[in-house]
Amino acid sequence: MGVPAFQIRDMIHKHSIVIFSSNYALYADMSNRVMQTLEALAPRVEVYSIDEAFLDLSAIDKVISLFDFGVQVKQAVVQNTGLAVCVGIAPTKTLSKLANYAAKKYPATQGVLDMTDTKRQRKLMAITPVNEVWGIGGRLASRLAELGIQTALDLADASPKQMRKHFSVVMEKTISELNGESCLALEQVTPAKQQILCSRSFGEVVIDKKVMQQLISGYVARASEKLRTERLSCGHLQVFIRTSYFRKDGNQYSNAATTRFPAQTDDTRMLTKSAMLLLDRIWKDGVPYAKAGVMFSELSELRVQQADLYCGQSTHQSKQLMELMDSVNASKYGKIWLASQGQESPWTMRREHLSPAYTTRWDSLPIIR
Repeated sequence: MGVPAFQIRDMIHKHSIVIFSSNYALYADMSNRVMQTLEALAPRVEVYSIDEAFLDLSAIDKVISLFDFGVQVKQAVVQNTGLAVCVGIAPTKTLSKLANYAAKKYPATQGVLDMTDTKRQRKLMAITPVNEVWGIGGRLASRLAELGIQTALDLADASPKQMRKHFSVVMEKTISELNGESCLALEQVTPAKQQILCSRSFGEVVIDKKVMQQLISGYVARASEKLRTERLSCGHLQVFIRTSYFRKDGNQYSNAATTRFPAQTDDTRMLTKSAMLLLDRIWKDGVPYAKAGVMFSELSELRVQQADLYCGQSTHQSKQLMELMDSVNASKYGKIWLASQGQESPWTMRREHLSPAYTTRWDSLPIIR
């Protein structure tokens, strides 16, 4: 996992491995199809991530057994999308995550596990490492091991109040959830984003300021598209650059600059202009930079945007231009970008093995003969 393709070329050739570049548009579309299927099956659904969701199954067991319902969910997703999923059923979110883990790990479950029975919960927790509990990472698992807590059951049997003193209220809630007490409500409305970050580590160091300007301009453009997709505007912008943490000579440089806008904006032009000024403030000639990025914060919905009385830029014209750019860039007819991004950038993803857009373009539909 995470190994560059060029490092395993011999293995790819030997085993006739087919490789594909990242296709985020396809992933997002397939995710939406899965979530739409789930929303048609359950009264309340929380979309937790691109490949995971929580379903409220209240009163469903009065009509059909929870296991049979889980099987129906699995079959419906496969029929509608062709994607295989696993279903974990339990009284709390944390336990349902454990049930899902077991449904993936143990073939005997056939991808569906009903863990509403307390004895079954404890049996599974007894053979599950504590780091498989939702929210327990590697470092936290090491600290728990020092207290003699090795399995999920060890954690479930620990004193919630004592563990809160050692760790936090989050740990207390996790223990309560492992014991069947729901502490995490289902969120049907996705919270608005607080920040949008776009950054990359470079394959080769960047010394030329013009190249860095192109990179930063490209990051601003991508982040601005995300901003408009979420129907948000930005009030605060940060630009940061740094050298590698692993420089052998030990001479490291890291810096960031920020600015706050008098009025919220989602205009790529205004954001890019400000980013270039910020880069000027932190740039040092001759430094081999290994990473850079931009971060938008103080985000707010466009409908509650405060106008700037002294801003000469027409908000209506800005909106029209940004909508035009986004619509053209989302089509197959061409691309529009700012000159500051450059004509060609060797630093962008090459994606030479990109699969067709099977689900979003008519000319990419698979043909069966």
